[in-house]
Amino acid sequence: MATDERRVQGLRPDTEVMTRQRLPYFVGISGQTVGAQGLSMHLVVIPPGGRAEPHLHIGYETGIYVLEGCVLTRWGASLENEIVSEAGEFLFIPPGVPHEAINLSASEAARAIVARNDPAEQDRVEPYVVSPTSGAAG
Repeated sequence: MATDERRVQGLRPDTEVMTRQRLPYFVGISGQTVGAQGLSMHLVVIPPGGRAEPHLHIGYETGIYVLEGCVLTRWGASLENEIVSEAGEFLFIPPGVPHEAINLSASEAARAIVARNDPAEQDRVEPYVVSPTSGAAG
């Protein structure tokens, strides 16, 4: 009889990793950690005054729940759109939308849970360069 490899697993991420977005993550659920096939879920910490590099995600959605802090997300072809997310709020980012996250506090870290429908999402993070003629700063 074949052994059922599926099992419920718990884990506590204790190692910080630097992502392609240039933000520290504590990796939770992923293909690598628990054998997930369609999900990743991590804790991201944006240091005081910190920001992600502009980037986009190829082929997967991102859901974010802000635990602490206040984060400005700039998005769009020229990063011309803005939305502010505070503790207790969710944020949805569709696949392929250029964006960057900025911690609005100079003294407190922002923390959020990030969930994606890809178990190895860092493999499909692409840097995004804003054209100098686009009018976006930064």
